[in-house]
Amino acid sequence: MTRTIANEEQAVADVIDRLVARFPDLPKERISDAVAAASARLAGAKVRDFVPVLVEREARGQLEQRRASA
Repeated sequence: MTRTIANEEQAVADVIDRLVARFPDLPKERISDAVAAASARLAGAKVRDFVPVLVEREARGQLEQRRASA
């Protein structure tokens, strides 16, 4: 299944919602920034089906690392 741009954008928005629920102590802006940075790094990916999953994994890792070092 190939994602459309609208589907991918919705999937990434869902990633933000899941991470906000997982990290209630962090500001939503920080979470959105982490997701945006991860999305930017994957912008050139030719296969888009797994981009939201990879974005979530990378952003979650960054947020966990920042929270642990704070």
